[in-house]
Amino acid sequence: MRFEGTLECPGTFRVEGDVKGLLISTHTLILGDEARVEGQIEGNDVVISGHFNGVIFAKGKVEIHNKGIATGEIHSHCLVIEPGGIFDGECHVIAPSEAAKPITIPIRAAQAS
Repeated sequence: MRFEGTLECPGTFRVEGDVKGLLISTHTLILGDEARVEGQIEGNDVVISGHFNGVIFAKGKVEIHNKGIATGEIHSHCLVIEPGGIFDGECHVIAPSEAAKPITIPIRAAQAS
């Protein structure tokens, strides 16, 4: 597959080909072993097993698997690089979104009798 332009994915989406342009995903975007992506990614979670060159803006986490290669910029609050994964560029840590914040549940202390 070869694609150039803007690609919007409403759910989990896997790329196994050449893509140049803007990828927008509301869930998980997976760049498979055969992926060669150049451009910008805007999404929630991004998993890289192939090659990526460009800028990533992730609300969730970015994972670079053992065969993955990423160059450019990553803007995320969580970056995971497995042994063997390669990242060459700049990483910008951002605050997690409201949806990703942990839920606080108040707990009352038991009264001593």
